[in-house]
Amino acid sequence: MSKPLILVTNDDGITAPGLRALVRYMNEIGDVVVVAPDSPQSGKGHAITLDIALYSKRMKIDLENGANEEYSCSGTPADCVKMALQELLDRKPDICVSGINHGSNSSINVIYSGTMSAAIEAGIEGVPAIGFSLCDYSWNADFEPAGESIKKIVREALLNGIPPGVVLNVNIPKLEAKDFKGIKICRQARANWKEKFDKRTNPMGKDYYWLTGEFELLDKGEDTDEWALANGYISIVPTQFDLTAHHAIQNINNWNLNA
Repeated sequence: MSKPLILVTNDDGITAPGLRALVRYMNEIGDVVVVAPDSPQSGKGHAITLDIALYSKRMKIDLENGANEEYSCSGTPADCVKMALQELLDRKPDICVSGINHGSNSSINVIYSGTMSAAIEAGIEGVPAIGFSLCDYSWNADFEPAGESIKKIVREALLNGIPPGVVLNVNIPKLEAKDFKGIKICRQARANWKEKFDKRTNPMGKDYYWLTGEFELLDKGEDTDEWALANGYISIVPTQFDLTAHHAIQNINNWNLNA
């Protein structure tokens, strides 16, 4: 039987160490094709490029441990997946894996994440997809402790399938492999960013701003991704891209809208 075709993408850019580690792990499972941004695209969410041309270039980053095929894309993470599925691949991938992100995408961070948006774009197109993130923002983060767990999750997803309309958001604590307590299926913790702008003035007298903030956990539940990560577990949150608040439909139906 032919090996599964695995599309690898990310938001940190095609040369990012997290993506290079993910390619090595996926090479043990299937035939790997990379389509990733040509520059960092963190925090882009599900943005797509409509007002300028997109460019793609075939590359070979790692001659020894690289993918079967690799392409850089001038667009966003979502653009990369669109281009892969519509233009660059000759068949539909069996799975799309995005990451490994340098930094957490747990809780509310999933909304802003280019890593997860790339996976969600694949899910929208009917491709099973997983986003992987390591809770370490360092460019030189050590991804090796997470390798066996990542391979296990991908193999299980290929074997059992991912429910239609669902994308998996996997976050991995910054620990040695021996210190992982296991893998937990979780819900997304309720949290927010307490944001502020650092206002400065340039030499020409013009004001400019840097967005800063503090993560504010509002959820004490022990079934959340934040709890799992804080207690040494790898968290998996099944994430859907149908944003309908089904529980609110009946309430809003009671409004006097058609009188």
